[in-house]
Amino acid sequence: MLERMRVFKQLFVAIFRLAVAFFAIAGTYEAWTGAIPSKWVFFTIQSNIAVGIVFAWAGLATLLRGVQPPAWLKGCLTLYILITGIVANFILHIEAGAPYVLGISTTLMVHAIVPIGAAIDFLLFDAHRRFKWHYSLSWLIYFPLYLGFVLIRANFYPNSGPGHDDFPTSPYPYNFIDVAHIGWAQLGINIVVYLIAFLVLGLIIVGIDRALPSRPLVNSKETR
Repeated sequence: MLERMRVFKQLFVAIFRLAVAFFAIAGTYEAWTGAIPSKWVFFTIQSNIAVGIVFAWAGLATLLRGVQPPAWLKGCLTLYILITGIVANFILHIEAGAPYVLGISTTLMVHAIVPIGAAIDFLLFDAHRRFKWHYSLSWLIYFPLYLGFVLIRANFYPNSGPGHDDFPTSPYPYNFIDVAHIGWAQLGINIVVYLIAFLVLGLIIVGIDRALPSRPLVNSKETR
């Protein structure tokens, strides 16, 4: 009976993780299929595709009792996909009229279903007490890299879109990094504010991880 329960839990967690991966990949299809190449510039698209790849890895590893993604990587993606959900739902205006996959809006997939799924996976299915406090600092590395990508692309391809609410033809995907209109000083202020917010959220995630029981719902080969 105990072995049956273990197998059932393992199967459930594997399916859950693969479902999160599916929604992350399906919700970003306009980017990776090349239908709308400028979609790659969005933080939402990049974070969801990364989550899709790593959750597919985690789901298959759970199913096959293989090695899970490293704790640092899983935690980093949890942080950034939560940022995607929080910023999209509470700060930015999300466009209507997004395409549907299997009757579900891709906007709903990438801004709600995937972030919520990742949060549930972190809280219930991951092994805990693996995060170090300094992870919250090293996790910040992606944001400057993302900004560098956006700024360099905008410099070389100023008319490439995708634009944002204030300037639909801008090569910048968000108004808070549109240096052409807000200036370098304001961009610098925005970067500092966002980095502080990301650090605080990272510290919260590390704190939760260290407070939860170390043993996950399903045992698997976790890496640090």
